[in-house]
Amino acid sequence: LVSISHRITGIINFFAITLICFWFAFMLLGETNYQIIKNFLETFLGKFILIGITWSFSFQMLSEIRHLIMDLGYGFELRLTKISGLIVIFGSIFLTIIIYFIGRGL
Repeated sequence: LVSISHRITGIINFFAITLICFWFAFMLLGETNYQIIKNFLETFLGKFILIGITWSFSFQMLSEIRHLIMDLGYGFELRLTKISGLIVIFGSIFLTIIIYFIGRGL
C-alpha cells in the first residue's frame, strides 16, 4: 500500500508543482489575478486541493525518509516494514493536520 501510494503521490506532486507555478505566474500578472486565485482557494474545492497537496507532499517526504533508512540497510524485517508503513500513513495525516492548523494561525 505504501509503495504504490509513494509512486502515486510522486505523480500528484509533479502536477501540484506545475499548478503552484501557474498560480505564482498568475499572481505576478497583477492584483486582479491574485484576487481570482485567492477567491478560488477560499472555496471548498480550493481548500480540498490545498489540503490534498499538503498531504501528498507530507506522505512523499515521510516515505522518502523510510526509503532512505531502508537504503542504509535497516527495517527490512516484515514487522518493521509494516510499522514503518503505518508511521508513514498516519504521520502524513498528522503532519497535514499540523500544517493546516499552523496555516489557520494557531
